[in-house]
Amino acid sequence: MLILLEEINATMKQLARYWEKIRESGDPKVSPAVDALNEILYMGRQLRMHVLLVAQSATARALGGPEVREQFATRILARYSMNAWRMLAPEVHPAPKSTKHHGRAQVVMGGSARETQVLFFTETEAREWATTGKTATDTKPAALSTQPGPVQMQKPPADSLAADWNTTAVPAALDPGDGARSVPATSSANPAPVDDDQAVGLREAHERHLPDITVAALRYARANDRTFPKSVGKRGAEFLYRVGDLRRWARNRPRVATGTTDFD
Repeated sequence: MLILLEEINATMKQLARYWEKIRESGDPKVSPAVDALNEILYMGRQLRMHVLLVAQSATARALGGPEVREQFATRILARYSMNAWRMLAPEVHPAPKSTKHHGRAQVVMGGSARETQVLFFTETEAREWATTGKTATDTKPAALSTQPGPVQMQKPPADSLAADWNTTAVPAALDPGDGARSVPATSSANPAPVDDDQAVGLREAHERHLPDITVAALRYARANDRTFPKSVGKRGAEFLYRVGDLRRWARNRPRVATGTTDFD
């Protein structure tokens, strides 16, 4: 069981205030919710319960004591102050300089820090990766129906998610592009016919049908362009689009003027 505890500073204060409000004579001074969280942090690993905790400032007071903070073997710091570094990773000295680069963080584990670029997901992409168990060994896209509509995927192995959390598999699993998946090649003399009714995801649309438009540009257009085609089905959590609709949209979309980075 993976437990995500977000905004720990505000959450702990709210729990404490709520317990002070409803606490009766004879009740313990510490909120039972805080007590339960501490027990999970101390002994949850034995029951395969793990906590991902997010905090603006993970002070001992905010977490419930210094012994609570010591339960986290991996610490990820981004845009940190020197005070925060000395508090959370005092064993790494000198402290690496913080950066304003988006998504750049320091992953501290086993007494050493490694500068790491975090990948950004849309909610749909994150849900698909977490629920389908995709790994970097997936060398072939799932077979898609030639007709619009929902496309069924095979159920992943029961242990696929656990395998993806392995530290050596995560970076490739997070981004299946850039060589992680191969696209079947076709002979230039006999190119494969294009089926305009085929339903594809945005990554496959880029790889097979719209090589001049990046996946990031397609995702941006999906979120911001009112003329972007409507989805015709889903594959797991991934939305699918009709190839003919995407090709028509690509032909008619407005072009950015040369020498500018403005998007209209």
